[in-house]
Amino acid sequence: MSGTWRPIGIVAGWQTAASLCYYSVFAATPFIREAFGLSRALVGVLMTVLTLGYTLNLFPSGAAVDGFGEKPVMVGGLVALGAATAGVVAAPSYPVLLLAAFALGAAYAGSMPATNRAIVGAVADARRNLAMGIKQVGVTLGSAAASVVVTGIAAVAAWRAGFLLIAAVALVGTGAFALAYAGTGGTGRLERPDLGGLRANRAYLGLVSAGLFLGAALFTTVGYVVLYLTEAVGTTVGLAGIALAGAQVTGSAGRVVAGSLADRLSLPGSAARAPLAVLVGQTALAAALYAALALSTPPAPVAVALFLALGATILGLTGVYYSCLSALVDADDLGAATAGGQTALNAGALLAPPAFGWIADHLGYRASWGLLAAAALASIGLLLGVRRRV
Repeated sequence: MSGTWRPIGIVAGWQTAASLCYYSVFAATPFIREAFGLSRALVGVLMTVLTLGYTLNLFPSGAAVDGFGEKPVMVGGLVALGAATAGVVAAPSYPVLLLAAFALGAAYAGSMPATNRAIVGAVADARRNLAMGIKQVGVTLGSAAASVVVTGIAAVAAWRAGFLLIAAVALVGTGAFALAYAGTGGTGRLERPDLGGLRANRAYLGLVSAGLFLGAALFTTVGYVVLYLTEAVGTTVGLAGIALAGAQVTGSAGRVVAGSLADRLSLPGSAARAPLAVLVGQTALAAALYAALALSTPPAPVAVALFLALGATILGLTGVYYSCLSALVDADDLGAATAGGQTALNAGALLAPPAFGWIADHLGYRASWGLLAAAALASIGLLLGVRRRV
């Protein structure tokens, strides 16, 4: 394992820089709402457009990873992410802001297919769940850093200055990554993904169906933590930003612990069974936490504690989600399979944030959290179906 730590660290660092760019919009929702005079529902539309750009470019990115290897996709993607982050700063109106958000999402699309392929190519099966969890820490670490940078700089200067700093970090990081990482090769051909085998894989289809509801819960939680804490609980923006960053930190811990636990579990049958069992447990805990938010509006310390716990559960499950996915498909199909799995996560994120915001506008936040509790329960039912098939 010692010889694989270097590529794991490099890939996790790239993922951190990429996520720093992508999640900057989530951290800036209060400032964007004020700057452009948006309703809560229109904030949700912004997140939907961001996710739409991400989703539409997933299969082309997955095909590029399978065809040419992960390194070219990762280098080009980080350049595009830096440019799109700077584009958010330049947006003079809400429609232009939506275009910049779409471009930012599209630039982020190669991250999951590329980094998953990198981990599968570098790590032996016995430690792959842990390695996948460590790599996924880059997502939560980048999101946490975005929360601190955007809200911290907004406290002393214009919020757009934080986006410029993030864009500069991405562009500098591109050069460092290109020099440090060798990568693995692909087939040498850019081909349309062959989805026939994936459609026939009932366990895979069950997992990505669950991903629809998991993505709805995950992305909506990240998008509305700051607004909920400031508007319903009455905290300051600074404390809300710290709470979001803290949830990302506990999410990072959750990904590592979940991956390590899945490696240690000894379950007969498919290699997917151990990460699947951990995934079901994390989702069940998340459902209980959403129910707590739906039943009452807690005081600030309790609300922050609930979001820290949600970080360890709903934000901490993507590592074992992808470990389970990689165990259900052939290595040659991993780029397309990852694109399908991420598309499912994103599809939930396309619909849920506007619905959450609309319900909050008309019925209150407690009803909105009840929606996410229902989504978590639906995903558990689908995951239990996958368990029967493997």
